Amino acid sequence: MTRPLALTCGDPSGIGPEVAVKAWHAVKDELTFFYIGDPRHLPDRTRFVEISDPQEAGDAMRHGLPVLPHVFPSDAPAGQPAEKNAQAIVDVIARAVALAQDGHAGGICTLPINKKVLQDGAGFEFPGHTEYLAHLGGVKRVVMMLASPDLRVVPTTIHIPLADVPNALTKDLLTETIEITAKSLTKHFGITKPRIAVAGLNPHAGEGGKMGHEDDHLIAPIIEMFQAQGMDIQGPKPADTLFHAHARAAYDVAICMYHDQALIPIKALDFDRGVNVTLGLPFIRTSPDHGTAFDIAGKGMANPSSTIEALRLAAQLNKR
Repeated sequence: MTRPLALTCGDPSGIGPEVAVKAWHAVKDELTFFYIGDPRHLPDRTRFVEISDPQEAGDAMRHGLPVLPHVFPSDAPAGQPAEKNAQAIVDVIARAVALAQDGHAGGICTLPINKKVLQDGAGFEFPGHTEYLAHLGGVKRVVMMLASPDLRVVPTTIHIPLADVPNALTKDLLTETIEITAKSLTKHFGITKPRIAVAGLNPHAGEGGKMGHEDDHLIAPIIEMFQAQGMDIQGPKPADTLFHAHARAAYDVAICMYHDQALIPIKALDFDRGVNVTLGLPFIRTSPDHGTAFDIAGKGMANPSSTIEALRLAAQLNKR
């Protein structure tokens, strides 16, 4: 039997509880998941069923949002994050990971957190969700992939200033990023021999050294090494010609050098359905590609599309 997915509540003062309910309405007949959080924080008149074990989620899905209760110390007024709830938010993530590692959940989908709230309220020491999950999973290196029906992208460097990217972009980092991505596409996405495109760092991929030497001296030799091993990998490619429709048809994933180089094209192509997938963890993890959106929380305006797609993708990966 397919194990249910765990959906963490994220910051309950954001749009997480609202999109969780909307997602249940959308997918209740196609997959099984359960929400971990405080039922008090769900929108008024939400149909939910409290469960005590993830195995109960399948039957509960027909009647309401399955909720594995996690008591929070405070209410969660919409748009007004409460630092008193910070530790409980962190604990929900850890609880979901434990359920996945113990085999009670087939994977986890995480709703958005606010790092400042967690840092101020719980002394959260990690740059973000992904780094905390890597810590819980006991792995040193993970890879962030953004996926939509039209494009998959991987930023090699993530949440650092643009000025720091050239120094952060090392041989080991790029090599491991490509290795983890290729293995995950085969293992989880069912792509026997992934086609990988690698973007250059500089405009025109350095144009023979006229616009920087990183493309020729760092990126190209790594690509040649993988090509010699039989990997279907091309680059470095000029990033400004890598994302039009004809170019996208030639690869399964684009490895990018920095955050915006990867995220701008996927958000421009499909802003509402992009999904964040963490590769290299010992469990499945997806998340919607948006934040807590405190400004619209509680107003019924939140678009659940990314959460719906994140749950669907996690279910597909779970089946494989």
